Amino acid sequence: MHVVNQVTQQRKRLEHVVAQALDMARSRSTDAEVAVTKTTGISISTRYGEVENVEFNSDSVLSINVYYQQRKGSASSTNLSQEAIANTVDAAVNIVRYTSPDPAAGLADKQLLAFEAPDLDLFHPVELDAERGIALAAEAEQTALDSDKRITQTAGGNFNSHFSTHIFGNSHGMLQSYSSSLHSLSCSVIAGSGSKMERNYAYTIGRDFKDLRLPQWVGEECARRTVTHLYPRKLLTMEVPVLFAAEVTNGLFGPLVEAISGENIYRKSTFLLDLLGQAVLPEWLSINEYPHLQKGLASAPFDSEGVRTRNMVIVQDGLLSTWLLNSYAARKLGLKSTGHAGGIYNWCISQQQTDLTGLLKQMDRGLMVTELMGQGINIITGDYSRGAAGFWVQNGEIQYAVSGITIAGNLRDMLRNIVSVGQDTETRNNIQCGSVLLSAMKIAGQ
Repeated sequence: MHVVNQVTQQRKRLEHVVAQALDMARSRSTDAEVAVTKTTGISISTRYGEVENVEFNSDSVLSINVYYQQRKGSASSTNLSQEAIANTVDAAVNIVRYTSPDPAAGLADKQLLAFEAPDLDLFHPVELDAERGIALAAEAEQTALDSDKRITQTAGGNFNSHFSTHIFGNSHGMLQSYSSSLHSLSCSVIAGSGSKMERNYAYTIGRDFKDLRLPQWVGEECARRTVTHLYPRKLLTMEVPVLFAAEVTNGLFGPLVEAISGENIYRKSTFLLDLLGQAVLPEWLSINEYPHLQKGLASAPFDSEGVRTRNMVIVQDGLLSTWLLNSYAARKLGLKSTGHAGGIYNWCISQQQTDLTGLLKQMDRGLMVTELMGQGINIITGDYSRGAAGFWVQNGEIQYAVSGITIAGNLRDMLRNIVSVGQDTETRNNIQCGSVLLSAMKIAGQ
């Protein structure tokens, strides 16, 4: 309760800071918007059970945008004193004089703002107890080391616990705030020796500390993931079905987020240009966004412009339903903001009635990808080429680990050629999706 009361008082002080900055800015501009984020937390790392690092942090960021005759000036500060606020306003106002008019610049439309932000149960802080965090990180790490004799080294254990307060206000009269917390526990170990070494990790994360998996689970999962990747082989160059494990499906749907973002649409720099309302996924596949999931890792009552978030259909029965727009991109396109200034919120990918074992049997022969490397994605053309590691599958069963390969294709084809999505949904990302089976991709190997 001590932390909760402390943060409640902190929110009131920060709301006063935002109101104060708005008053200063409004007297010297047409419109203004002010955001403050304050984050407090602890980061702990251990190595072989010994404390390697303990870091407490308490950081504040003040951001101010002012608008005058369609010109925009921006400035920020990490100092929240009255003098620093005044200097930041001065800086933003002075910048306005040197910018060109832009008809798309300005505050978000008033009717879209979150004047009454809902409570999404995002705030579950714990006392910042270093000893407790050290014990958790060390236990996860030691569990992994003790799980298998093939594990020879540790890359360490980590515990993080942070809580943040977010305040946003603008000259339309909006002044809203919310607090959130995030806790995580992870460890990483190395198996094998000499030139035949493999490193892997496992983690648990949640808004509420009580929702974290036990350190024993983290350690055992870390050990399992590491030793199963030992002694990988290379593959011959071929074209076969590819199964993206649930943990790496962000590598498939993340580029879709970028491809339908407003900035790339108005710049005409996306392979999905002019496909609004057209098929981009199989007709049985849909994507829904739920910004207001209680305790959701990617939940938020409003975006970074104060626009209220809302449930949205992104793809309905394979058809692309919307672009992802902030206010500037929306005006450039003659549309309205969709509340996506700052990112996406809890995308849920529809699934079919099959588990990972079923997907492997369905694939029969091919590559299961568990790790992606590099950033070989061209959003303009859709060309996709990334380093990969995982497992070779034969007769519907995992045969051996593979590494040192590259998978390649075109995202337009890859997305349309999704065969199935499993029930093993990965919930630790802003894109919640099960393992995804693609009909075929090119594999560059030996």
